Amino acid sequence: MKIYITFGQDHAHHVNGVTFNKDSVAEIECKDHYHGREIAFELFGDKFCTSYDNTNPTDVDYDPRKVFPAN
Repeated sequence: MKIYITFGQDHAHHVNGVTFNKDSVAEIECKDHYHGREIAFELFGDKFCTSYDNTNPTDVDYDPRKVFPAN
């Protein structure tokens, strides 16, 4: 499964050569949502906004963010 992590205005992280911030979405491969959030906390600490499962937040027409794999 995959979960998607979004970030707040002042959140910026550099992971695996990618900058994750308010203009991007992190895609995390995981066993379940709980496992995905564990990975998110390992990668980003507590500096992220929301986690989504089974719904890519960029599917919304007005969302300009790009999705990048985080793990």
